[in-house]
Amino acid sequence: MKKENFLGLSERVVELGKQAEQYLTPYFSRIDEIADYNTQKVLAAFRAHRVSDTMFAGTTGYGYDDHGRDTLEEIYADLFGTEAGLVRLGFVNGTHALSCALFGALEPGDVMLSVTSAPYDTLLNTVTGDCPGSMKRYGIGYRQIDLKDGRLDLEAIEKAAAADDVKMVFLQRSRGYAVRQTLSCAEIGEACAVVRRVNPNAVIMVDNCYGEFTEELEPTQVGADMCAGSLIKNPGGGLAPTGGYIVGRKDLVERAAYRLTAPGIGGECGCTMGQNRLLYQGLFLAPHVTAQAIKTAVFCAKVMQLLGFTVDPAPEAPRYDIIQTIAFGAPDPLRRFCEGIQAGAPVDSFVTPEPWAMPGYDDPVIMAAGAFVQGASIELSADAPMREPYVCYMQGGLTYPSGKAGILLAAEKLIQSGLCK
Repeated sequence: MKKENFLGLSERVVELGKQAEQYLTPYFSRIDEIADYNTQKVLAAFRAHRVSDTMFAGTTGYGYDDHGRDTLEEIYADLFGTEAGLVRLGFVNGTHALSCALFGALEPGDVMLSVTSAPYDTLLNTVTGDCPGSMKRYGIGYRQIDLKDGRLDLEAIEKAAAADDVKMVFLQRSRGYAVRQTLSCAEIGEACAVVRRVNPNAVIMVDNCYGEFTEELEPTQVGADMCAGSLIKNPGGGLAPTGGYIVGRKDLVERAAYRLTAPGIGGECGCTMGQNRLLYQGLFLAPHVTAQAIKTAVFCAKVMQLLGFTVDPAPEAPRYDIIQTIAFGAPDPLRRFCEGIQAGAPVDSFVTPEPWAMPGYDDPVIMAAGAFVQGASIELSADAPMREPYVCYMQGGLTYPSGKAGILLAAEKLIQSGLCK
């Protein structure tokens, strides 16, 4: 019996997918090993904290004595090897969580040293922006160490971190909208050791967005004092409707909670409105869903490579986040790729993505994202600032089969438009 071609893929694209998948089989096995390890780690934490159905009940108003919320935060702390956690729906995105962590740890006159070049576009507004409420406007200083050949410049970090006024050393694990390598936990650990040697009292903070559960360790298990991220990326498992997290030293997490709510209130307040079940279930699924997204990224890398485009990371490379970049070199193939990704989405597949002035970015951004949760980049999406060298950032895929379908539809768009070999 002949199988139905539901998506109308050409024979060339179908064969292209088979060729890529056959090549990638041995690399998928390592991804599955990491997912197995992290799934057992999450299950063990759920068992240790005696998670029960009663924890899924929501609170309203002030949210005092929310046992489910408090237990979830203890689970996050255990998983990241930290003293405390703050997991809240009140964080509107990862940038908000990171901002609260920064303002909690730093005071006027302190200096933040970023050692992975400039922070991601949206966070840069918090740090050096001229808008009201930025760190710059509060008298918090900023310095940065640029990457050297795409890697941490440990010699420069050691020299700069030794300054008396440096109170925080900041690392962005993932690449953001930059052509650079994502940091492994081993590399983060090396940087932490250097900083500890010359400035033992400095807070070491990691932007962990896109990196959770991609390895068997997290940054706070290799020397970082705290890290933060978004629940609509990896740790929400595709189910969290919004929110973010901060994990780390107890005093730092408490100070961040004061920024989220108010000094003296902190984490005591914050109702969950019946959403605890999704946060728990999303976390339980997170290692598996993250692995599905990584497989989608690896598949994308191989397919786009076969079509003649430059990709990073390479299909064979270890993965430390869920992001895949494709350098298109021109606006037209970038737009066609995003159109294909959008066509492969379960939501708004009929929409044609167009560049627009997205808040927090200096250039128009094109974004393909047909997600069940708005902006959830653990779901299949692709976005890029419309500037040279027209590099697209693809991430997500709740399931590998659906992610693979989206990549093949993107390949179809490029081939039909005559924009690839």
